[in-house]
Amino acid sequence: MPGSAPDHSQGRRNLIFMISDGFGIASEGLARAYVQTHSSRDIRWGSMLDSMLVGATRTRSSSTLVTDSAAGATAFSCAKKTFNGGIAITDDNAPCGTVLEAAKHKGYATGLVTTARISHATPAAFAAHAVDRDMEELIAQQLVGAGLNGTAAAGTGAASVDLMFGGGRCFFLPQSSHDGCRSDELDLWQMAQDRGFRTLSSRKQFDDLLKPHEPPSTARTQLPVLGLFSRNHMAYEIDRSPKDQPALSEMAAKALELLNAATNVTAAGETPASPGFFVMIEGARIDMAGHDNDPAAHLHDIVEYWKTVAVVRDFIDRNPDTLLVSTSDHETGGLTLGIDPEYLWYPETLHPVRKSAEVICSELHHAEDLSGDQAILEAHIRNIVLPTYLGISNFTAAEVSDISSAATEGAKACKRGVGRVVSNRAHIGWTTGGHTGADVGLYAYGKDSSQLRGSMDNTHVGEFLANYLGVDLDAATKSLVHVPTVQRGFVKRKH
Repeated sequence: MPGSAPDHSQGRRNLIFMISDGFGIASEGLARAYVQTHSSRDIRWGSMLDSMLVGATRTRSSSTLVTDSAAGATAFSCAKKTFNGGIAITDDNAPCGTVLEAAKHKGYATGLVTTARISHATPAAFAAHAVDRDMEELIAQQLVGAGLNGTAAAGTGAASVDLMFGGGRCFFLPQSSHDGCRSDELDLWQMAQDRGFRTLSSRKQFDDLLKPHEPPSTARTQLPVLGLFSRNHMAYEIDRSPKDQPALSEMAAKALELLNAATNVTAAGETPASPGFFVMIEGARIDMAGHDNDPAAHLHDIVEYWKTVAVVRDFIDRNPDTLLVSTSDHETGGLTLGIDPEYLWYPETLHPVRKSAEVICSELHHAEDLSGDQAILEAHIRNIVLPTYLGISNFTAAEVSDISSAATEGAKACKRGVGRVVSNRAHIGWTTGGHTGADVGLYAYGKDSSQLRGSMDNTHVGEFLANYLGVDLDAATKSLVHVPTVQRGFVKRKH
């Protein structure tokens, strides 16, 4: 077991666990070189993450050497291996208690922050249990405490999460709702409100939550809170409209403010309301850009993750009873900086890119005036996509053809086709549109961070998190004996 057991005799402690989904060592190198080049930094300059590197995380699951996010997150949350696709369950399909659930049992406040759907694999693995990551209807129910004893409509059970910020509102709305994507008529949004959750769906509501002039005691009246700011995943940082959605760094700052105020000393001379808080913060769309082989979208979400790390470190400097641990569940894309035979790559190629491949391809597929007419499609690529969106004015006929052909083959092929054009010009390579089995970086800052050192299995990282908080994962597991892990009527989605 990694490290020694922390001394809990000195009172409260907070744990901020950050997951840069799909972020490998090469991804750090890509972003670092871009900033060095674009901002004229010294070639020895390093990011804030670079200064926190303490080791590496080994990433395999129980079923394969190449993990998915569900099994990867379960290794962190339960400190146990599971098969790819399993959400906080063991290989025999039994639910395993998570560090978040165990922390909640011990009196800690808890939170989940992500740029993905809140019911997506990584956040789900900290507060839900399912035999398949695509059982997001069941996962959403469990996140708000509904259906924990097998009776979803009755809404029995209790939620383990005090604060949730992210996307994925559609799984909380009934099928009949305009924004709903459930297969049933359960209204989890209303159910969450009935259970005391403050629900947020707009930027204004987010900004109005615990304004600077309000006293810290106000935080207690604003938890639990469920803030879902998009129907599906939140926007890539390169595409995000600040008036519509908060950034990951802004959600993290608000979460830390709320959780800290809600758990801190209530008044002069009084004891703390809880031993502290645990929050998982995920930079989810780093991974999705890797799947799309989209280097510019990948870059911008990494830089936003860096900003979030800076927010967290500033919090720790003001609250030294706090530890930050940051790592990735796996690497995505098999990113290489340089393409044979030349020993070079061009970070500046990424600077003029203005939209993600996802948004570009959505436009190509859905603009009515482009549908069914190859000449109009190619004219749009020549006149708008390449010069305006990708910043390529000296494009070739082959590049126009590559994007045009890819656009007719479906969304996945289109996104990789757009990403390939930019990557080839930057001399960036990708070995896959999926995950790899590479080790990933392990970073730490703050209280007891010196106890994390070296190359660690992902389950050992999970053990460290539980030990730091002094929580009992086995006891949390025993409380889950009646939790359903199979979604009724589930039909596996095609990816």
